[in-house]
Amino acid sequence: MTRFVAACVQVNSRDVMSDNLARAATYARDASAAGARLIAFPENVSMMSFGGENVRAAAFPEDEHPGLVFFCDLAEELKSTLIVGSLHVKVADEDRVANRCFVIGPDGKVITSYDKIHMFDVDLANGESYRESKTFRPGNAARLADTEFGKVGISICYDVRFPHLFRDYAKAGAKILSIPAAFTRTTGQAHWHTLLKARAIENGCFVIAAAQCGDHPGDRQTFGHSLIIDPWGQVLADGGTDPGFITAEIDLTRVDEIRRMVPSLGNDREYKPS
Repeated sequence: MTRFVAACVQVNSRDVMSDNLARAATYARDASAAGARLIAFPENVSMMSFGGENVRAAAFPEDEHPGLVFFCDLAEELKSTLIVGSLHVKVADEDRVANRCFVIGPDGKVITSYDKIHMFDVDLANGESYRESKTFRPGNAARLADTEFGKVGISICYDVRFPHLFRDYAKAGAKILSIPAAFTRTTGQAHWHTLLKARAIENGCFVIAAAQCGDHPGDRQTFGHSLIIDPWGQVLADGGTDPGFITAEIDLTRVDEIRRMVPSLGNDREYKPS
């Protein structure tokens, strides 16, 4: 399928999972009614808790996770492919949890999952400090989702700052890059649009980036601005700062057209740093 409508659901997740899931599903149903057949959700879509203990307490093993059951049922209901930005999943023999993205087919079955590789361990100039690695176990494997729309490269949030991951996805056949996020307002205002446009342009890929927005428990503030970007770097849809959804028509022939014009994926050369 080379032409279809994609959507990003933008939400303000808090610390009650049932409420978060219900709101996300409402926007997804509206997006489906608007014609979307690929629907992406942000990082932490089922829960935005404050503090490691609260995050761990609200996590579930994958085969028992109510959020995963919910989204599998929703995918089957909507007959759509869902990219569930991330759920918090307990892992064996670990105090930390996985921040795991799931890609679910229109039959309600999981196509693949991806654990966030790069941990957001930063100290910002305004005093904001984050240590994801204290709560989350980093993943160690990239994942391509083989969907009805072709191959989709899967990532989460802070991964966007590591361009080699997306280069590898594009060279492995991805024409779409998924980058769900809960980007801080501080870093979002400075870098969000620029980073996402760069990943689209340098790889000749569509970028679909569903985002959290608003104020969350623990005084955390996220940037919003879910984006759908074409391979030339044109923003096709921008979610602004409020909950809701955006849609855009995706024409995958545009990927081939742009890669013929600027064949940078084939122009890489080996070099040695000096």
